[in-house]
Amino acid sequence: MKLSSLVVALCFGVGVMAGKYSREVNEQKSSDGHTVEFRIAKLDQVWNKAKRMQLSPVRQAELHSDLKLQEKDELQWKKLKVEGLDENGEKEAQLRRNFNVILAKYGMDGKRDTRPLESNHLKDHDTIEGDTFEDPRLDKLWNKAKSSGKFSDEEMMSLKREFQHHKDKTHEYNILMDTVSRTEEIHKNVISPLEGDTKEHVLHQRHSDLKQKMTDLNQGFERLRKLSHEGFTTDSEFREPRVIELWEAAKRANLTEDELDSLKEELRHFETKVEKHSHYQEQLELSHQKLQHVESLGDKEHIKRNQEKYNTIAEKTREMGYKMKKHMQDLSNKISREGLEHNEL
Repeated sequence: MKLSSLVVALCFGVGVMAGKYSREVNEQKSSDGHTVEFRIAKLDQVWNKAKRMQLSPVRQAELHSDLKLQEKDELQWKKLKVEGLDENGEKEAQLRRNFNVILAKYGMDGKRDTRPLESNHLKDHDTIEGDTFEDPRLDKLWNKAKSSGKFSDEEMMSLKREFQHHKDKTHEYNILMDTVSRTEEIHKNVISPLEGDTKEHVLHQRHSDLKQKMTDLNQGFERLRKLSHEGFTTDSEFREPRVIELWEAAKRANLTEDELDSLKEELRHFETKVEKHSHYQEQLELSHQKLQHVESLGDKEHIKRNQEKYNTIAEKTREMGYKMKKHMQDLSNKISREGLEHNEL
């Protein structure tokens, strides 16, 4: 009898400890009582600040995905550092730059950002002709495409996604250029004679990155110019701007026909992932609007059900956003690496 009681007590104790451990892992608390969402403290601080800023649901989900990707890269870098594989600090500098870009992108870098930020809400003023993409060149092309009669409604939606993507890429380039300029000024004041060559190498790499991004922007604008004048061709491989961008980069990367065919198939799977993520973003925005409506009515039970549904969609959107961005990062690295290998042969 005593033995059986002891077994029951032990099992109960193990069960309690297991449950306690699971909760602690999944719902860690910081010293100020906040649920710890990220293992790296500075990323968790950014996330909590974003929640206080009340970013729109889709934008908040996008930030969460960006922070998860940053966390993955920083944890990988810590392993490299322990193994002595980042001697010149190039990877560390890149991570710091990426983090600063995230802060600026979501308006959390402490600066008054004069660059236009994208929002999920309608503008509080009527849009006029030429005010769509906040870039005279893009507006001119867009208005030309709209009045050309060459596009169906579905094609106009696809074209608008490409224009919006180009606008976002331009915005990110401006942020990156500003971030690099500021960090350069800081480094100029701290370079010692012994580390001068290393710092110069890092700065050279940054300028190379900026130059490549500018080349990509110019090629993207040329594609939009061509589309606006000629319309979509029947042999268009992809619909999603990010996938089109990767495919165009792959065709420029001097890959073999077999490698391009293999990559094309992988990009088709990736496009499905991008489209599914976009669908969840739309559902998240609709769920948020419904939740706000229900909250205004004051029915607690109804509010609770809609809050749970909203939380579920938000979590799924964040998870899919992270997976989509990680996949895009992997594809981009793969294209760059294989193209470089071919050029070296």
